[in-house]
This record gives sequence, C-alpha cells and structure tokens, in this order.
Amino acid sequence: MGARSVWLVVCGEPERGDDAAGPTAVDGLSAELLARCEVRRGAALDVETLMDVPAGAACVLVDAAVGILAGSVVVMPLDELARPVACPATDAAPRSSHTLPVEHVIGLVRALRGGLPAGSFVGIGAASASLGAPLSPAVARALPAFREAIAAEIRRLDASA
Repeated sequence: MGARSVWLVVCGEPERGDDAAGPTAVDGLSAELLARCEVRRGAALDVETLMDVPAGAACVLVDAAVGILAGSVVVMPLDELARPVACPATDAAPRSSHTLPVEHVIGLVRALRGGLPAGSFVGIGAASASLGAPLSPAVARALPAFREAIAAEIRRLDASA
C-alpha cells in the first residue's frame, strides 16, 4: 500500500478524564475508515508529529481542549489554531492543557516547514483532565457527535486527495 493521504493525529491521555475523549472517539471509528489514515497517537501534540506529515498529505488533529464549552465540538482549519481567537463563529479559542501550547507547536511547524500541512482540528471542549477521572457527563454525551465530526473530516480530506 502506498502512502496514505490523511494523517490522523490523536492527542490525549486515556487516564485523564476528558483528555481521553480523542482516543476514545477514534477507538470507535470503523476499521475501514481508519485504514484510510496514517494514525499517530500521543499524549500531546508535538512538533515532530506534524513535521512528519508528508507533502501533499492532509492532517486531522483530534484533541480535547480548554477554551471551548465542555462537550461542544469544534471543527476548524489547522492553521487557525495559531490565532489568538481561533474560532470566530463561537469566539472560542481552543487551548491545549499540555506543556507547550498548541499555538506554539503550530507556529514552530509553520516556520520549520515553510507552512502547515493542509487539514483540520477537530476538538471537543473539556471540563476536567484529572488523573483517574472518567469523561465528564457533557463530554460523554457529545462523544457520538465528536466521533462523527472526526469521520466526516477524514472522508472530506481523503476525497479531496
């Protein structure tokens, strides 16, 4: 099989409350849909992962984020994550709860690559990322919509490849 046209980058730690939303949602996707993707998983987004996306491939970045109403699903172009207010329609600014803020990772990748891979951020608002906690009720209720948003972006980007 040749190189896949869609990279699915899944961030989150399964044992940290709502931070588990990304891995949990992706685990529920069909094998057929996942077979269209190069799947990369990690606790947090890092520069190396986005640097590895080949030229011509698109990226779907999946993560739970603060700055979005808990349980709300947001889909936006990847390059908008570097802006101070990333989602003008909702005035939400998704922010990672990890050490290096996502806007810094995006900025570094943009500088090092000379641009970002095409693609989307599919996020869900997190209420809590406490160690050992389950998904919050808001995120648990929104998991089917989050999963469908991820699937829709994979299909859209794969079709345009």
